[in-house]
Amino acid sequence: MDTSTKNVSLEDLQKIVGEEHAREAAEEDAVDGVAPSFVAEPGSTEEISELMKLAGEQGLTAAPRGSGTKTPLGNPPRELDLILSTTRMNEVIEHTPGDQVVRVQAGLKLEDLQEQLAGADQMLGIDPPEARAGATVGGIVAANSSGPRRYSYGTIRDLIIGITVVLPDGTVAKAGGKVVKNVAGYDLSKLFTGSLGTLGVIATCNFRLHPRPEAARTVAVELDSTLSAGQAAQAITGAQLVPSALELHWSEDQKLLTILIEGIPPGVEAQAETASYLLKGFGEVRTLSDEEAEHLGPLDPPGSGADGDDEEVAIKIAAPPAELTGVLDSTLGAAERRGVSPSITGHAGIGVTYAAFSGGDEEALVQVVEELREIWVRRGGSVVVRKAPLGVKQRLEAWGPAGDYLGLLRRVKDKFDPGGNLNPGRFVGGI
Repeated sequence: MDTSTKNVSLEDLQKIVGEEHAREAAEEDAVDGVAPSFVAEPGSTEEISELMKLAGEQGLTAAPRGSGTKTPLGNPPRELDLILSTTRMNEVIEHTPGDQVVRVQAGLKLEDLQEQLAGADQMLGIDPPEARAGATVGGIVAANSSGPRRYSYGTIRDLIIGITVVLPDGTVAKAGGKVVKNVAGYDLSKLFTGSLGTLGVIATCNFRLHPRPEAARTVAVELDSTLSAGQAAQAITGAQLVPSALELHWSEDQKLLTILIEGIPPGVEAQAETASYLLKGFGEVRTLSDEEAEHLGPLDPPGSGADGDDEEVAIKIAAPPAELTGVLDSTLGAAERRGVSPSITGHAGIGVTYAAFSGGDEEALVQVVEELREIWVRRGGSVVVRKAPLGVKQRLEAWGPAGDYLGLLRRVKDKFDPGGNLNPGRFVGGI
């Protein structure tokens, strides 16, 4: 069997990472139907550098990968020769509890990091749902992924304070520092956050941490309409409350708005009472048991997880939080007109709504996305396709229109990856 691609053989990769850490790609390594030739698993920043140097010299296209939880995101790649897996790089390099900072390798699973930090009563303040599927720190940074607690702690872009990356030519670049006040100059940490592996390979990250809350309470209100959903959310966001999360759960069987309040016990108790009072005009209010709250969320956004339907289309709608009723009405209306079934969850406090559509043919699914894009892009929002069958992806730009922003993205891409060898075609505008 031919074990070479372009001018690189499997043996060339094994010389860098070891015989057991490079292999021919299997069927499950394909990205949107594009099959790579090899998978290599470096164990250090230096090995990533050697792999990228070889790939750059020989013109290999490469895609970084952690646990693969974000593989469905983005456009189909134009081509792909090498998967560069960071799963061996799974260590906490340095944790300084007194400074509330941690430095980790990119392949460390977020769940494992949180478990280690819990020993010092600290946490990294993000809770993306794919963490339960084994998402790695590097993948979460690359996708700028977040979850319900984004309402209180911000995104991973707000928490990262330092980064080590390997550029397409093998150059190792570092930015930021080990404490917050040392972050100065060009902020590569922010630039690489959300770049989906198109500028370089993330090797290590530094984060600022938060104390783990002593107590938590989840208050829920049963909703009877899309109007009450929007009004209830605005009642909470406009009040003197500091919840950690404000979540929408919308289905045929259950229509809830939940408010997660965390902190010290007396403060949690007082804020839960205030939230209950504010919400009682919108429906039945109750405090969830720990078991019920854990079951409710953070739920996987529709269309994600191992149980997701391969034929459904999953999207993320970003719009001003005050537009929650409009987002729900437009999503439900578009689905009804096309004869497809919607499922919806959302971060009601920050204006992010997730929806998935199933049951229709390809044309119907494409039309739903196009209709919602036409509405929300015009109103200053966005609609990103998070997951879709290949046929749908070939008809839709996954990220939506970039406008004048695309020119800037192209210039940044050309500066960092002039050969276009990293994740070619998968990011905004096919860059």
